[in-house]
Amino acid sequence: ALLLALGAGHADAANVLAPFSADYQASYMGMQAEGKMTLAAQGDDRWKYSLSIRNQLADISQSTVFDEHQGRLRPLSGNDRATALIKKRNVDAVYDWNSGQATWTGDLKPERRGPVQLKQGDMDALLVNLAVVRDLADGKPLNYRLVDEGQEQVTVNGTPREATKVVRRTDKREMYVWIVPGMPVPARILQKEDGRETINLVVRSISP
Repeated sequence: ALLLALGAGHADAANVLAPFSADYQASYMGMQAEGKMTLAAQGDDRWKYSLSIRNQLADISQSTVFDEHQGRLRPLSGNDRATALIKKRNVDAVYDWNSGQATWTGDLKPERRGPVQLKQGDMDALLVNLAVVRDLADGKPLNYRLVDEGQEQVTVNGTPREATKVVRRTDKREMYVWIVPGMPVPARILQKEDGRETINLVVRSISP
């Protein structure tokens, strides 16, 4: 879901964005799935960051169009779409920095449509995953309502790698992200809802 994460850290201007496509070995609701994460240039200094997960049970995709403003990654619009059995969800987000408001439309309750006041550094939940990779590499604090839980080992292409595990929690959802130095994407993403594992992504390959 597109959640607003407040108090985002700074991104180093020297840490230049570059397109990538990463394949993940994934699971959704305990069943094997295919996962893909991409970053693509959209022109006019805009980028599109996307995540998709698919198996027999579900087809899930999230994307954020963003720019870089004063050294920060700034969301401009987003989409959160999911088809799972008989349940469907399609939500669009607009981050209007001129008016300082974020609004949502689609399959969500009226009280969750906003507007929500934007503050400098605000990001949506998907974009935080990209920013934390950059900020961790630059040695900057991870101020995204995330908790740094230290180093753990994850296996990437059969090789154990040291990773920093960070956690973002809301009332019903927990998101665990493992970051390996030098990798432009998270090595692993684990999501739990109401204590039950829903999504597990482990990177399989990365290409420019």
